[in-house]
Amino acid sequence: MKIKIQLNDQEYHVDLAQPLDISIPLGPEGPRAWYVDPLQIEPVRNDHFIGSIAEGGNVNFRNIFFNPHGHGTHTESSGHIDKEVISVNSVLKQFFFTAFLVSIDPEIFKNTDVVFHKPGDRIITKNQIEQAIKDVHCEALLIRTIPNSTQKKTRVYSGTNPPYVEPDGLAFMRSKGVKHLLLDLPSVDREVDGGRLQAHHAFWHSGFKEDQNCTITEMIYVPDEIKDGHYLLNLQTAPFENDATPSRPVLFQLNR
Repeated sequence: MKIKIQLNDQEYHVDLAQPLDISIPLGPEGPRAWYVDPLQIEPVRNDHFIGSIAEGGNVNFRNIFFNPHGHGTHTESSGHIDKEVISVNSVLKQFFFTAFLVSIDPEIFKNTDVVFHKPGDRIITKNQIEQAIKDVHCEALLIRTIPNSTQKKTRVYSGTNPPYVEPDGLAFMRSKGVKHLLLDLPSVDREVDGGRLQAHHAFWHSGFKEDQNCTITEMIYVPDEIKDGHYLLNLQTAPFENDATPSRPVLFQLNR
């Protein structure tokens, strides 16, 4: 199936039969963070029923135990850092967005700042983001970090101090009109930051009226063969009434 769309007075052709799935499947071997146990998928077992054909049951009927923040690709709402219960399902009402993909090699921080950065941290800086997007205007920004190992699809991030984003970089994104950020890290903030969550606050509490309708999607994986540039993004989410939910972001090429 092919469609024509119009963006900023330009017409593009999109082949919907050629999706570029950048989500990581939820499963026991998938990536995890924040010290959660591996995701579990288990047959229901009780005195009257076995939810496994292999064990003699009539159907496969399984429970899944997971944490949306800690297991695989997920999308968050501002409810992640607000007292009010704000679910992704309540704020994400549009599912197609203009998107721009950039690759960034986080900088190694060498100075001393005991409040936020620590020597040796790898940080995506505001300057790197500015240089990557320049005058581009997009609704969704996708960041692929370098190096781009396939280990991102199975990595256990707990206790590893992964790269993170400078808070000013998040505020800059919002000033440029970015409403949805997607990246291949477990968080935009430092793993241990004393509970400050400065990058999250910079994105959702920037003072723009649409802040609460914005989302952050973490732990995506963008293969190297998908080149930096403009795309159409379909951001699919499971309709949980929660501040985070499993998601499946899918890119489509924009062709003139």
